[in-house]
Amino acid sequence: MFRFIHAADLHLDSPLQGLQAHDGAPLDVLRGATRRAFENLVQLAIDERVDFVVIAGDLYDGDWKDYSTGLFFRSQMAQLNASGIPVYLIAGNHDAASVITKKLGLPDNVRVFSTRTTESFEVPGLPVIIHGRGFPNRAVPENLALDYPSAIAGKFNLGLLHTSLTGRPGHATYAPCSEQDLRSKGYGYWALGHVHQPEVISKDPWIVFAGNCQGRHARETGPRGCCLVSVNDALEVEGVERRTLDVVRWQDVPVVLDQVEKEIEATQRIRTALADAVKMAEDRLLAARITLTGASPLHGCLHREAQRWRAEILGIAQDFGEDAVWIEQIKVATSPVYDLGQLAERDALTKIVLETLEQATHSPDDLPDDILEMLNVLPLDVRAEVEREWATEQRSALMADVRAIILDSLQTEGGTSA
Repeated sequence: MFRFIHAADLHLDSPLQGLQAHDGAPLDVLRGATRRAFENLVQLAIDERVDFVVIAGDLYDGDWKDYSTGLFFRSQMAQLNASGIPVYLIAGNHDAASVITKKLGLPDNVRVFSTRTTESFEVPGLPVIIHGRGFPNRAVPENLALDYPSAIAGKFNLGLLHTSLTGRPGHATYAPCSEQDLRSKGYGYWALGHVHQPEVISKDPWIVFAGNCQGRHARETGPRGCCLVSVNDALEVEGVERRTLDVVRWQDVPVVLDQVEKEIEATQRIRTALADAVKMAEDRLLAARITLTGASPLHGCLHREAQRWRAEILGIAQDFGEDAVWIEQIKVATSPVYDLGQLAERDALTKIVLETLEQATHSPDDLPDDILEMLNVLPLDVRAEVEREWATEQRSALMADVRAIILDSLQTEGGTSA
């Protein structure tokens, strides 16, 4: 029996662009997250005494800014070398041969597959042969799997491939191939890279996307890590175990405020939702995107006093500890508890306002500038901000807030609740 680790898409030293726009972002922790996750991978391999490690592309995020990236990787490989653990890796679209211009010599335990042709490496001391090929260029439109050899009898055959298969949401199409293309080779395990969401495509044979080791932004939520694969003496996969490696856990945190009237209840629901998310993060930094939803009497207040609510939520996050939670974004997606039909019947002006707001919902960028006259109902500081942003053509983003505040004002002046 032997065991190996299947990892992919480490994107070492990924720049995590745009973090400067987030006030209070823990920049050092986020920028170092990919390295720390990789350190966790190496420590896992040593602790579990695995027989080898395979990396299915995108070890790097692109060409190195300087040699520190290469030196870091080399130092980690040296640790595995000292423990007698060989490593086999291929280049993906982010670290293709044409992309990486800086290179360093690697320890003897690291084998890098050719980017020009498919190669097969035997693992010393084991009945294992690994087939693979790296990307020569960032864009690889051809089906690389077609050139992989058929399985070698009496060996555990492992295919190492960076591919989008027939396509995956959020990922460009690279080295496209079908599940049948992979099955036809007769391998016992296909270690795939490129798709960051972990996924088991098939269990007979095993065709697996390990996913990335560390989520890098708010669209990469939930646990991230690698696969620990066990193979029995009959050269059959006995188990594929997910192991988490991430040090920052990106998570959507929905908070339902249906019929919530009191602010104290709203803040308690936010606190409870964050507490649940912190628990699920298992002592990692939680990077949370909070979304407030539901039909609530607080709808207008949430928009009208957005800065106060943001500060309130940031204060709640502080209560969990300095290194426990970072609020990446707060989205207000609530809806009003208004009877718009009754509001429209109040008077002709109110009806015109409601019709204009309805138009704004469907085509905010086509609204005339004189719609600003409607903004008289806004608080002075809010109106000044809206008028300033309106001039910069940010109308689509503004109309949700404007609509909520105006409707709330109309309701306060005499409308009825639904």
